[in-house]
Amino acid sequence: MGELRQKSLEKELEMKDQSKKSGGVLTLCLAAFMCLMIAGCTTNPQTADGEIYDPLEDMNRSVFEANDALDQAVARPIAQAYRSVTPKLVRESVRNFLRNLRTPINMANNILQGDIEGAAGDLSRFVMNTSIGIGGLFDVAADTGLEYEHEDFGQTLGVWGIAHGPYLVLPVIGPSSFRDATGILVDTFADPVRLYLYNTDQEEWYYARVVATGIDKREELLDALDDLRANSFDYYAAIRSAYMQKREAMLRDDDPDAVVAPAIPDYDEEF
Repeated sequence: MGELRQKSLEKELEMKDQSKKSGGVLTLCLAAFMCLMIAGCTTNPQTADGEIYDPLEDMNRSVFEANDALDQAVARPIAQAYRSVTPKLVRESVRNFLRNLRTPINMANNILQGDIEGAAGDLSRFVMNTSIGIGGLFDVAADTGLEYEHEDFGQTLGVWGIAHGPYLVLPVIGPSSFRDATGILVDTFADPVRLYLYNTDQEEWYYARVVATGIDKREELLDALDDLRANSFDYYAAIRSAYMQKREAMLRDDDPDAVVAPAIPDYDEEF
């Protein structure tokens, strides 16, 4: 009887776990659908007079101010400390390793965009950097001309003709749009690394990866954001403009660092 009760309990827990996962997928689908419906009602991230479409500006500015306060109190000091105590070669190795882990997402989005050459390049980069580059610590593929290119589902939706929709500032994550926020949801839930770690009860490693990515990105942005803050009449508007310019450059497969405004990498890269 005791054995039967234990098996019954295990089966009940398994069913609850499956139900929880199904609910999470349903929530993702509903959220993505709502975001796309709203984004689909607009045609452009800019209005007729060239202004970025930001109907939620009051709310966005409030979230932006909270994010900025958190950044100045926590993220920026940590990034500065990371830069001061970590040699550049080590920082580059950390960045290479994190980028290598993201290869499945980049490759999947290239396939969805119909860019088979880009997907093949991602696969070649992954094989070369994982083997010769010692698990991705060294970007040996770049030396052969296979440069790293970030791809996400927000870009994929753009290739499919989905407009940005309203500009949106997300808590902690930062500048985005309804379309790009949908991309964050899809990329996060579909990430094979996250799925593997969650299914093997190693969630802490996924969160460690998220934190490491955040620190790496903030360190990369130290000089650009300091310059932008010092030279901008309206820091919020400057960030908004830089973000939109960068996203449009990425959508066209242009060099995102060649935009007029200081380069602002995607804050949503690993969230």
